Amino acid sequence: MDKVDFQKLQDSLRFLESKQRDLKRYKQVDQDVRSFESLIRYLKRDMILVFNLDRYDAEITEKINNTDFFIENVQRTIKLFKKKNR
Repeated sequence: MDKVDFQKLQDSLRFLESKQRDLKRYKQVDQDVRSFESLIRYLKRDMILVFNLDRYDAEITEKINNTDFFIENVQRTIKLFKKKNR
């Protein structure tokens, strides 16, 4: 992964995290969350395809439904990339 892709991955992760927070906030007040859930599902699939995240961890596609796991996994991938490119 080059530095441009790495920056895009970080930006995508930040966006995903914000939508996950929005989803949790909306669930607390019993509002309709289907649009957030659909957007989050799309974002995760897109991130796996665009950034080839399954190359770094095969488990990521198996546990795609768990957004918290997905976010943690991408954060680990980012940390590894940073260490590798110092």
